[in-house]
Amino acid sequence: MTRLLMFGAVLALVTFWLHRRLVRAPGLRRPWSIIVDAALVVLWALVIVGIGSGEVFDPGWARIPGFVGMVWLAAVFYLILGLLLIAVASLLTRLVRWMRRRKGSTDAPELEPTGPSRRRVLQAATAVVAVGAIGTAAYGVVEAARPRIVRVRVPLRRLPPEFEGLRVALISDLHVGPTRGREFTQRVVDQVNEQRPDLIVIAGDLIDGTVAKVAADLEPLADLAAPLGVFGVSGNHEFYADDGGRWLDVWDRLGVRTLRNERVPIDRDGATIDLVGIHDYSSPEPYEPDLPAALAGRDPNTFALLLAHEPRQAFEASDLGIDLQLSGHTHGGQMWPIRYLVPLQQPSVQGLDRVGNTVLYTTRGAGAWGPPVRVGAPPEITILTLIRPE
Repeated sequence: MTRLLMFGAVLALVTFWLHRRLVRAPGLRRPWSIIVDAALVVLWALVIVGIGSGEVFDPGWARIPGFVGMVWLAAVFYLILGLLLIAVASLLTRLVRWMRRRKGSTDAPELEPTGPSRRRVLQAATAVVAVGAIGTAAYGVVEAARPRIVRVRVPLRRLPPEFEGLRVALISDLHVGPTRGREFTQRVVDQVNEQRPDLIVIAGDLIDGTVAKVAADLEPLADLAAPLGVFGVSGNHEFYADDGGRWLDVWDRLGVRTLRNERVPIDRDGATIDLVGIHDYSSPEPYEPDLPAALAGRDPNTFALLLAHEPRQAFEASDLGIDLQLSGHTHGGQMWPIRYLVPLQQPSVQGLDRVGNTVLYTTRGAGAWGPPVRVGAPPEITILTLIRPE
């Protein structure tokens, strides 16, 4: 609740700034000024519902109003970017005018409208930004609505011949709870089962919320089926609103074998590979990731596939002889241009990569965190086919 109150206070300041930029600065007149201000207040309240859904509020009633609020939050993100661009353009124009005056070019044509003319330009620019931000958020809702199947062939030098052509379904980052529910989980499960993979792995961040309020939304996971099993590891969000161990217990009850800093052998046609799973990079005590413990006693000549939520866990994986790591977490940036910030923390944004001696695949994930919006980073369910290089 404390975090929700703090977020609400910050968002109230942002809402007041939007009032200044969308109503006061362009000189919006009544009744439109009253309508816009009322909408800003209502949308502020809906965002609070969305942020608290799954943890403070029951998604049973909060999910629909919260969905609207979280879409508005995405629009606010693009509104801020657009309004900052207007401010920068205005500042640069004033700077050029000042420089020309300093040079004595007083007869130069005006580069910036003044008085009523300037206000009309500001009104037009603000309207364009507002329409663009809302339109981008609406497009992002459509893009995020249905994950697509992405097929990737992964050449692996040490892959045993018996595992040639192994098809692995990778699921990550559903984030059900605040804006997505049981129906979304069922849709993802159905898409995975339609692909008939040999092995299904889950790379964390399935939920946002508490076990009491959100666990029912994961029940369709019990329908997942693959000949070699269904396995999963925690993400960072399993630990935000509740105890991550309790969440992993829920997964186990639904038939997902959770790997908690441990490994299991996967057998196929008389050959074996090690499937290794560790907790998320930022997991709190007593759930810290411990790859050395998971690998203790293994034959280093055996091919090892690691499930680890964050791509940056591949640095340690490379040092410890992991052949392939499957991760999520980044969402591919989720909403452009956030993708350009991801490399500040992670070695990979999306797709197939290599970190040292380890091949890394980072999925964009099937869901969306916060706003149910994706722009330039469509959701995915990944079907990886493991092959030996020719």
